Amino acid sequence: MSSLSQTLSRNRIRVLLGAGSLALLALAAFVGPLVLPYSHDQQNLTAILQPPSPSHPLGTARLGEDVLALCLRGLQKSLVIGVLAALLTTAVAAIVGTVAGYLGGTTDRVLMAVVDVLLVLPPILVVAVLSPTLREQSWLLLVLAIAGFQWMLTARVVRARACSLRAAGYVTAAEQMGASTARIVVRHLLPQMTPLLVIDATMNVATAVLAEAGLSYFGFGVQHPDVSLGTLVAAGTGSALTFPWVFLAPVGFLGAAVLATAVLGEGLRNDERTG
Repeated sequence: MSSLSQTLSRNRIRVLLGAGSLALLALAAFVGPLVLPYSHDQQNLTAILQPPSPSHPLGTARLGEDVLALCLRGLQKSLVIGVLAALLTTAVAAIVGTVAGYLGGTTDRVLMAVVDVLLVLPPILVVAVLSPTLREQSWLLLVLAIAGFQWMLTARVVRARACSLRAAGYVTAAEQMGASTARIVVRHLLPQMTPLLVIDATMNVATAVLAEAGLSYFGFGVQHPDVSLGTLVAAGTGSALTFPWVFLAPVGFLGAAVLATAVLGEGLRNDERTG
């Protein structure tokens, strides 16, 4: 019993640590730009590539932009894309997996065949093919692209859970009372999967933030004049040895965001298992 209590305590510490760190990062990303004396796109040609100083805590970039302002703007964009992609990913996985698991038969086979096909497609190749379109459109298309290649494994987990719940007494009772498939899925099956879906959505934020950074790094994501952590890392790579603050600052923010989200998700998952 003591061991179980210690495990629960450690899990809750992880949850609090992850949630607190993520909240601080979000606060910095959305409130910080409002109080900084510099905007992310403000150039100062007399202060190009200056090292960290009292007036520029993280130094300046190649056109004299304040690196801290750039990083906060990039963090803001990366978090927004990561959260939206994670929510969309979890929603699609929940619907597809629950419907496939509950209905079974042909519906299940067709939906799982779609999942299998998407699982074998290389995401980076598909996005590269679509990159000319992505470059000309809103960053919301990037959210759709990330979510489109992230929901399949979760859908399989949800399907397995739905299959096990299909024979539950409350589901049988709802069927005998004439409840529609949509009502059974929404009112009886999905609520039973809420802990799983919350944990999955949390973990997906970290995955989506990394995916956004990777795609933006290779030029397939957020486009100039806007910035994300991925574009900042890409822009600073060439200066990593000569002007390291331009590279290390966005890398640090990216690592902090991914680590905070991963710690939160891992704490929630372990808490659910031990609870």
